Amino acid sequence: MKRTQSPAKESGPAAGKGFTAEERAAMKERAAELKSARRGPKADPESEVLAKIGQMPEADRVLAARVHEIVRSTAPQLAPRLWYGMPAYAKDGKVLCFFQSAQKFKSRYATLGFSDVAALDDGAVWPTAFALTRMSAAVDQRIGALVRQAAG
Repeated sequence: MKRTQSPAKESGPAAGKGFTAEERAAMKERAAELKSARRGPKADPESEVLAKIGQMPEADRVLAARVHEIVRSTAPQLAPRLWYGMPAYAKDGKVLCFFQSAQKFKSRYATLGFSDVAALDDGAVWPTAFALTRMSAAVDQRIGALVRQAAG
């Protein structure tokens, strides 16, 4: 008699629930961004990024605005754009780094993330996302150093 394996069962809080409402909203925003991009270049993508930052709750807005200033001054060659409805910065058309607000995904901290385009390689393992809870001179310097390294 042949024994059949049952399919692996998901476990944890997200088991069987699919995407959260926040994840679905981010995917819809991304689809709208792609549709808009097919229509042609935008007059000023930076204005869209600043408008999105302006819509964030105060705590996220303060962090995102400072990250935007640091990225623009540290690596002015990076192009600001929206990515899944969040501020992002691209190199040669590919997202290099992005800000994710805490409120958007009901997280306890905002995130500064880097894609595989970022030159952050350090041996066999290295971080690609950093939690942000507040800004300071030391945090500004750390973000500047990360962006400088990532942009190569």
